[in-house]
Amino acid sequence: MSRLNLDDFSELIERPDSGIRRDVGEHRDRLVVPTGALGRLDELGEWLAAAQASVPARPIERPKVVIFAGDHGVARLKVSNRKPGTAHVLVRSVLDGKSPVAVLARRAGVPVRVIDAGLDCDPELLPDEVVRHRVRRGTGRIDIEDALTPDEAERAVRLGMALADEEADSGTDAVVLGDLSVGGTTPAATLIAALCGTDASVVTGRGGEQIDDLAWMRKCAAVRDSLRRARPVLGDQLELLAAVGGADLAAMTGFLLQSAVRRMPVVLDGVVSAACALVAQRAAFRAPDWWLAGQVTGEPAQAKALDRMALTPLLDHGVVVGEGAGAMLALPVLQAAAALSAELPEYTKEELAAIVAEERAELDASFARAKAKAAEEAGGA
Repeated sequence: MSRLNLDDFSELIERPDSGIRRDVGEHRDRLVVPTGALGRLDELGEWLAAAQASVPARPIERPKVVIFAGDHGVARLKVSNRKPGTAHVLVRSVLDGKSPVAVLARRAGVPVRVIDAGLDCDPELLPDEVVRHRVRRGTGRIDIEDALTPDEAERAVRLGMALADEEADSGTDAVVLGDLSVGGTTPAATLIAALCGTDASVVTGRGGEQIDDLAWMRKCAAVRDSLRRARPVLGDQLELLAAVGGADLAAMTGFLLQSAVRRMPVVLDGVVSAACALVAQRAAFRAPDWWLAGQVTGEPAQAKALDRMALTPLLDHGVVVGEGAGAMLALPVLQAAAALSAELPEYTKEELAAIVAEERAELDASFARAKAKAAEEAGGA
């Protein structure tokens, strides 16, 4: 197998058709609801129509939550409130329907798929359909050693690519992308700091567990030390993911790139998916045109990454739990935009003029009746 070169994706990924966007604008002008009256839903409908190459946009009927899971060796530095190697507990909670994303997805009728890319647990603890994709057990401690070998990094990216193909081939028409890990926000912050050229203190947040000040200082030191190892390999995305990423992050990066190739819209969740998206953007600058930012998490690294990719989050509800829950909350907004684009009636210019004239005549008649009534009451007095 020839070595994977992520830069090749720059030739494989195209932007959504600009001609479609022009057609969407013409379609929008033929709706009774005035242009701009639906706010960002208009913008989302246009984006989705271009992604689907369909005017109007088609309803989103087969969305899916896809979650990549892994454990990170850097968690041994106590940068998280969770014990190292316990991400499988979070996975089990999702599978048992007891986590926030599981509840939200069940309520919306959206299936959830969890992929073990690098959990540090015995495979027998989880179903085979979850663990059969595992690239390795856990990752290296990125402040002092590589997260993955080069071969493992490539296997993880190819895993993500294959899973994106599976989803596209099965008819999935939108993906809510999440992550489940212990220690995962530390490599995410490192990747974003390296790619944006910022210092550790600028990107280090408190994670989904809202760590205290001492843990934050340990995390900041871990990001600082990991950055020293990341900077020499910035020119090669695979080497970067191997040095300071992880199997779950590398797989998510491959998933995002191949989803863009397959023209499958993806809603990003938090800082981990934002970090993977930023790595993918470095490989293929048009790839972010196929993604939406679901929500603001308050993580400084996420804000830095989304700004670099010019992605504006749909929601800001302060959801920091991770696992795709915040992005899942954004899915109904995207579905609403698609439904409005697909189902609002379209009229010709003549029909619109007639509707406007009828409404104006009704307003004039209503005003005349009110005026006559007022005059009658004044005369009676």
